[in-house]
Amino acid sequence: MELVRVPKAELHLHVEGTLEPEMVFELARRNAVPLPWDSVAELRGRYQFTSLQSFLDLYYQCMTVLRTQEDFAQLAWAYYQRAAADGVAHAELFFDPQVHVRNGVPLAEVIAGLTEAASRAALELGITGGLIMCFLRDLGADAAAELLAAAEPYLGQLLGVGLDSAEVGHPPSEFIAVFARARELGLHVVAHAGEEGEPDYVWQALDLLHAERIDHGIRSVEDGTLLAALAARQIPLTLCPLSNVRLQAVDTLAAHPLPALLDAGVLVSVNSDDPAYFGGYLGANFAAVTAEFGLDDAQLLQLCRNSVTASFATAERKTELLALINEEAT
Repeated sequence: MELVRVPKAELHLHVEGTLEPEMVFELARRNAVPLPWDSVAELRGRYQFTSLQSFLDLYYQCMTVLRTQEDFAQLAWAYYQRAAADGVAHAELFFDPQVHVRNGVPLAEVIAGLTEAASRAALELGITGGLIMCFLRDLGADAAAELLAAAEPYLGQLLGVGLDSAEVGHPPSEFIAVFARARELGLHVVAHAGEEGEPDYVWQALDLLHAERIDHGIRSVEDGTLLAALAARQIPLTLCPLSNVRLQAVDTLAAHPLPALLDAGVLVSVNSDDPAYFGGYLGANFAAVTAEFGLDDAQLLQLCRNSVTASFATAERKTELLALINEEAT
């Protein structure tokens, strides 16, 4: 089976995490942003991380080169082209506007650029999807509420909200009110939980934030009751295998809980997270887990189905994509 031909959805992708070193330098020159590295090679050599925070420090530094609508459109369009080559037919992109606003970029510029690229991807590549605006949990709930209020004029361009950045010490319970407000506004809600944070963070995201999907959630395997609940309620987990290895959330790919989660009946999908930093886009993640765990065609097709099922695509789009996946199974 040629996996690239099988339609799939990518549900855990930070668009700023697709900022390749070459584009960092290109945008820095265009926007006259000074960089602390002398070359692409030097910057790429910094991609050795010991934790989520060690990655975030570099991630936010690189994001300073993103300044205009054109920059965001260029960034997202580059991702969509790569995604199409991996067979992505639906993509729900995370973005972190609090960083950009702090860098002096108006929220309108960020959303306009990303929307421009999404419209082009739909027209030229047939990729559906949307934008999920993330709150940086380490900035606190008040800042998240301010962002949501500022984003209300752009609700028609947003699919949902998420919760990301440094997890430990910033539990989902701090964000109950802002997530309730997001649901009132008709937005989907998802949350990063259980990557570095304990399994209780996953419970909080489900029971307090009413998250429709859990991003990462790998530490759910440590709590049998939680694992059973995820399976019974078919709460999706958006797994990012190469990311988990690079950030040392798991020691090795062989230690990744993907097989255990599949065996437990949890609705899991494979995603690339911040692929410019973590060694591969969606196709590379699929290739890695296939080689490591010996996944057969039936399991790979199920992961593709899971991604579509877990998406916020319309019912009609889901039916269309699932039919195409099933054609590959015959």
